[in-house]
Amino acid sequence: MAETNAAMGQRLRELRLRRGLQQSEVARRLKISPAYLSLIEKGKRVVQLPLLFRALELYGIAVEDFMQSLGERHVDDGLARLLDDPLLRSLNLNEEDLASISAEPRMVATITALFNLYKNTRSQLDHVMTSIAQHEQQGDDDSVRLDYDPYDEVTDFLEQHDNWFGSLEERAQQFRRDCKLGRRVTSDDLERGLLEQVGVRVRRTAERAHSSVIRTWNAGERILTVSSDLFEQRAKFQLAHTVALALFEEEKLHEPILEGYSGQHAETRKLIKIHLANYFAGALLLPYPEFYREVTSTRHDVELLAQLFESSYETVAHRMCNLSDPRRRGVPMHFLRVDVAGNISKRYSGDGIRFPHQGGSCPKMAVHLAFLTPNVIAKQYSAFPDGSTYFCFAKVVSEPQQGSLVKGTTYSIGLGTHADNAKHFAYADDMPFADPKKMAVPVGTTCRFCERTDCNMRSAPSYKFAFRVDEYTKKDNFFSPLVKADAEPDAPKPARRKPTA
Repeated sequence: MAETNAAMGQRLRELRLRRGLQQSEVARRLKISPAYLSLIEKGKRVVQLPLLFRALELYGIAVEDFMQSLGERHVDDGLARLLDDPLLRSLNLNEEDLASISAEPRMVATITALFNLYKNTRSQLDHVMTSIAQHEQQGDDDSVRLDYDPYDEVTDFLEQHDNWFGSLEERAQQFRRDCKLGRRVTSDDLERGLLEQVGVRVRRTAERAHSSVIRTWNAGERILTVSSDLFEQRAKFQLAHTVALALFEEEKLHEPILEGYSGQHAETRKLIKIHLANYFAGALLLPYPEFYREVTSTRHDVELLAQLFESSYETVAHRMCNLSDPRRRGVPMHFLRVDVAGNISKRYSGDGIRFPHQGGSCPKMAVHLAFLTPNVIAKQYSAFPDGSTYFCFAKVVSEPQQGSLVKGTTYSIGLGTHADNAKHFAYADDMPFADPKKMAVPVGTTCRFCERTDCNMRSAPSYKFAFRVDEYTKKDNFFSPLVKADAEPDAPKPARRKPTA
């Protein structure tokens, strides 16, 4: 029985992957949880007949054909050729291992991508290690940390918790009641609350001249020093953040959330603590029950919500990604903050969209295109190579300093959700998803791992394809890979001249 469950689960997983469907998307259509679908595909749960019939209907395969395909095993030809390499031969994979891997096309593509990445980066790593050795010989104490990336750990932590922390929500609501705060909170309200509730005095500093520090809290003396030239919206958030830090100090609100967590980097726990304080600040300024009602009634109109709560566009956008209360769950969304150079400084995926852990994202995404029309919200449907489609919109927000945008900050704030959920957003009213093939913009995750072969905006070759140069064939983008479909057998290439003796 266990072998039958395993075979059926493996076959269902293979059918899903071949159709480019994400596990979360299939689970949603079958009206089960992604965790339960994962157990089925791993053969750890029996597939009930009604659920099996719905799955086969979704995948477009007859029951008879499905039953006949159980037990069939084959090795992917591309994988077999790849395993001829001496390095991969050392893995000593047997025939059963190869057949199991071949049943998952995405795993084959991942192995190929990782191996190509290894070959392309090994020589670069050798150069880096040589450089480090030279520094050590010269007595240079500066160390190079090649694996330093705690921000990725923070993002993974948030996504594992669905960016939802009920204990912080409850404590923020209690603080609001104790301070008798209304919908529109002012910095004076928060300053008074800091003094009366947690005994923190606020001291304003003069206009910044030679330092970019905007907030410093002395926990021992219970004094918060804040720059006086902050805009009201930003000042409110910093005061609310300090309320959280003070409560963390007194009541250890964050410790149960972090209990048992052990990240790779020592800095990760501090970064998570900072994020939890930011989360608390959002809950304090934008209380969940009222904010949820307004998000629903305004149909996610971020600009209108910012006016209703006298908050910034970015704070409201952040808060909309926190609506994961099981009793009042919001629409799953993703969030991106990008600068003019295309660098991602904040990201969160609550709807399953894939973001790169390092490097820039796809230049065809709305969050980048918003810089072309900074006074207009950029909107589009984005189609990924795996078949998933999202409705995305973005707005450029700026905060000048001393009357200069160059001295200040400019970001594009991107939000989005599954295309199926676009109907819940006011921004999609003039973009009904009538013709997906014509309306959706083909995008990818990042150029280095993009599966598209004809993108005219590539900035680097993809590790998913062998790097091949043909001086007789030119694509509209130099980094687009040459594939079999590009060959023109009827157009012979010029004969190569034989070298003369």
